[in-house]
Amino acid sequence: MSYYQISNEKITIQVDRMGAELKSLKKKDTNVEYMWEGDPQYWKRTSPVLFPIVGSLNHGAYLHEGKSYPMGQHGFARDMEFQLKGQSEKELWFVLESDAQTLEKYPYAFVLEIGYELEESSVIVKWKVKNPSDSRMYFSIGGHPAFCCPIAEGECQEDYRIWLDAEERSGKSEILSGVIKNGLMSREQAAYQLEDGCLQVTEHLFDQDALVLEHHQAQKAALVRPDGSHYLTVSFDAPLFGIWSPPGKKAPFICIEPWYGRCDSLDFEGSWQEREWGQCLEAGETFEADYRITV
Repeated sequence: MSYYQISNEKITIQVDRMGAELKSLKKKDTNVEYMWEGDPQYWKRTSPVLFPIVGSLNHGAYLHEGKSYPMGQHGFARDMEFQLKGQSEKELWFVLESDAQTLEKYPYAFVLEIGYELEESSVIVKWKVKNPSDSRMYFSIGGHPAFCCPIAEGECQEDYRIWLDAEERSGKSEILSGVIKNGLMSREQAAYQLEDGCLQVTEHLFDQDALVLEHHQAQKAALVRPDGSHYLTVSFDAPLFGIWSPPGKKAPFICIEPWYGRCDSLDFEGSWQEREWGQCLEAGETFEADYRITV
């Protein structure tokens, strides 16, 4: 493992060059670990980047200029080794560039940069997607960070809640989630009631896979301990996001996932360019986005 570490007065992070994946986030004064450890009994990953797709493709492939290209869930970047581009006291940057291997399954040239910047008790996760070609490219990108829940020994996950700023944004005490079936988005929606802005974590909350909240329903999500304290907050400007934990496993973590894209719909039969929530870059352009984790 090739881990890189940076610290400030408040927190320390470690990032693996494989997938440029955030592996550890600790407070210095308590030494408490906030990132899921990646135990394969539940889920082997910690915080993979989802690129060049988020979720699954209908039929396991997509169409581009009349040709079908197979691609697995969440794309390939999470399983590739990035190069360290730069390191300073408060920042790390990694880069992955297209090559013959990626072009076989994703026929676009790209440069993907992932950065981590420390600011007080926060780590800002930054993405840059560059189109170095002379033609348009299409992609999706998303985060999939998994956080310890419960955070303390002896506590029960079902006594925890997830606070969302949805009520503050819309005045409504409910959120609407798309319903995933067999890894694809159905046309159904499920409503979840919020109490004091919070969604209760229950044993069956994720029985139908991730909750998928579209159309900027929330821009902040926090994990809330039984005593009502917020111990971790994810802030983002993504148009949609997921909340997930493996169904039926009682896994001791919850993912809060900002997305610029999502899985195909069950009835989707279009081309790559027609995928819902997908992103487009003209020749020479750069897409930039970020999200913030605060402990």
